[in-house]
Amino acid sequence: MMLRKVWGSVWNRSNSCKDSISQRSIQVPVLSSSSSSSSLGAFDQLPMDILIQILMLIEPKDAMKLSLTCKAWQCLASGNRLWIFYLQCSQESWDSIFFAETSLHSGYPLRMISSQSGDLSVMRIYSMRAQVPGSIIIDGGSGYCKYGWSKYASPSGRSATFLEFGNIESPIYARLQQFFATIFTRMQVKASMQPIVVSLPLCHFDDTESAKASRRQLKTAILNVLFDMNVPAVCAVNQAVLALYAARRTSGIVVNIGFQVITILPILHGKVMRQVGVEVIGFGALKLTGFLKEKMQENNISFQSLYTVRTLKEKLCYVALDYKAELSRDTQASVEVSGEGWFTLSKERFQTGEILFQPRLAGMRAMSLQQAVSLCMDHCDAAGLTGDGSWFKTVVLTGGSACLPGLAERLERELHDHLPSSISNGVRVIPPSCGVDTAWHGAKLISNLSTFPGPWCITRKQFRRKSRLMW
Repeated sequence: MMLRKVWGSVWNRSNSCKDSISQRSIQVPVLSSSSSSSSLGAFDQLPMDILIQILMLIEPKDAMKLSLTCKAWQCLASGNRLWIFYLQCSQESWDSIFFAETSLHSGYPLRMISSQSGDLSVMRIYSMRAQVPGSIIIDGGSGYCKYGWSKYASPSGRSATFLEFGNIESPIYARLQQFFATIFTRMQVKASMQPIVVSLPLCHFDDTESAKASRRQLKTAILNVLFDMNVPAVCAVNQAVLALYAARRTSGIVVNIGFQVITILPILHGKVMRQVGVEVIGFGALKLTGFLKEKMQENNISFQSLYTVRTLKEKLCYVALDYKAELSRDTQASVEVSGEGWFTLSKERFQTGEILFQPRLAGMRAMSLQQAVSLCMDHCDAAGLTGDGSWFKTVVLTGGSACLPGLAERLERELHDHLPSSISNGVRVIPPSCGVDTAWHGAKLISNLSTFPGPWCITRKQFRRKSRLMW
């Protein structure tokens, strides 16, 4: 009845509007059939384009009901174009949903679905995604933790990990227990009510047996704590992999500028290739903040705490594309910090980020960012891990300090200058797609998959059985 009313309003338009529709009906296919079982009834002569526009006005559940009436309505109401529109009305972009459903649907190891295959029914995907239970996403970084409900647009809470979640000298189990219990309390949720997606921190970087054992021990401790808290299912994924997924990639190099370490991790089809990665220890966000603090003190700019310096770094600092040229420009800018008033910075704004490319400016003897990434690319090229030599040419930035404006453009330029043309051709650097919350949003892609929690999660029963087999 609603469709008839809408068509009635279309039919009663002015003559000029009728002429326009008539012209479109010549260009757009019209659904018609000789049999009543595959007829649209009063809508047989309506152009497909107009019909789709009308269907977009109704609720998805009503469109599903229409698809059950006859073959003609099934063909129209179950078409991908209509359901892509419905999915676009959600919080996630269609590009992200398409990437997730075609690349991540089967869990690890990843299995790609062709967009041309019959497996990709967007109506079925929509229906399954609507039934997916929400999950809690916890992205615990070395400096700050982000947590929230997977159905929300962004994390609902942030905390300073190293300040709030236990004494570092306490046993790992006790610290993790306090960590998760605090988050559940703040979110006012019961641990037993929903799956948990947790990011695994970028620690114990090496590919040695000792480092592998340490990573397994940490993951086992996380799972033990969560299952002891009666969590029904857990999905634990490496932070760098989540950042790569957020950029809608399954292969590439992830550059994580962490709290005290810069980690360059190659990832091939969702698997971290640690044997060809690079790590720069003692060089991260804390060093950038410390360098800005020293510059402010040199220029007699007073401040109350390191928090103020970090805030100024986030709001005023950037990376110059041409450092020497920037030195001769007027770069003065001001910002107000709550509780402390206004601050004005000039050359400190771009000198802070410059130490990533020229560590000697901060008195450091360390590899520069472009040298570390170039070395990693050389390792990937020499290893010959796959016949496709371009998989490592996409560089994805992640971490709070990776959000400095201009960093991606400068790194891309430096890599083209630093690498031989055989490797540098096609290199592209992607800034953090969701800012400081990039890994959290990568976890959100997994949490909202039509197949979640199935292929991505481990249940308590599976974990206990696997643990018995291991020992």
